[in-house]
Amino acid sequence: RRRPPSSRVLHLIGDKTAYEWRWHHHCGTDGNSTAYHSVLIIMGGIIDKITEFIKELLQGWVLTNFETMFTDVNDKVGTIAGEVSKTPSTWNSGIFDMIKTLSDNVMIPIAGMIISFVLVYELISMVIDKNNLHDFNTAIFIRFFMKACIAVMLLSKTFDIVMAVFDVGSHIVNSAAAAISGETSIDVSSTLQTMFNEQFSEMSIGELLGLGMETMIVSLCMKIMSVLITVILYGRMIEIYLYVSVAPVPCATVTNREWGTIGTNYFKGLCALAFQGFFMMVCVAIYAVLVAGVAVSDNLHTALWSVAAYTVILCFSLFKTGSLSKSIWNAH
Repeated sequence: RRRPPSSRVLHLIGDKTAYEWRWHHHCGTDGNSTAYHSVLIIMGGIIDKITEFIKELLQGWVLTNFETMFTDVNDKVGTIAGEVSKTPSTWNSGIFDMIKTLSDNVMIPIAGMIISFVLVYELISMVIDKNNLHDFNTAIFIRFFMKACIAVMLLSKTFDIVMAVFDVGSHIVNSAAAAISGETSIDVSSTLQTMFNEQFSEMSIGELLGLGMETMIVSLCMKIMSVLITVILYGRMIEIYLYVSVAPVPCATVTNREWGTIGTNYFKGLCALAFQGFFMMVCVAIYAVLVAGVAVSDNLHTALWSVAAYTVILCFSLFKTGSLSKSIWNAH
């Protein structure tokens, strides 16, 4: 009977050779090779099943991450469209009532003093302009009376005028959203099927694990970008409320030739804020089209990081819409 090799020898010749020695030592070599190979086949089948099971788990994990990511894109498009289309009165009724109360109780008295000063200044200017009363015409009093009536009427209807500006802006955004949302909504199931059908089967466990980690990182980045986008949307609405709260003061200066630039620039700023929502919708539409284009990418890693880059671009573009709208309306 043969002596078994030492542990040193077993280590050198490897586990498989050691297993073969133990098998032949106990079972012999006559007619038992078939059973030996059958055991190897069974072990290999078990390992293949375990590998396939792990790959299926990883594939499901990656698919879920991608599905969540594309669903977030669709939700983001809808959320931004819903937020920018709201007027100050519909966005938050509590804040709107508070701002209206402040405007009526605090700003209206101040605007009354300003309009009184402006009208007196206007009358003095009209009288002095006629060669220091040497060329006096009573028609100037009729003109003054008409200007005063228009100024008081504008002041009394200031809030309605301001709300009308944002109603027009809301109508424009809603019209744009109706035309955009149908074209930019991503079909998540078909997109994922196009991206993964040919690539998933060729990926190893390591590649799937790496791709899953990448999807988690990109999803986290997109969540952060979503928070920043929310900050932009809320910041715009707060700026609108600040504009609305002081509306009577600049409106009190509109009828004067010298002071009227204050009111004119104020209304330019209102129009810029109202139309900023439209520019935001255009940015979101471009973003959705770009993200939908990653479905044709041959490389999943490239597609994944492209989505992250597009989200950063969207966030930066939304930041720029305010300055763009003000530059178009020449608002300072």
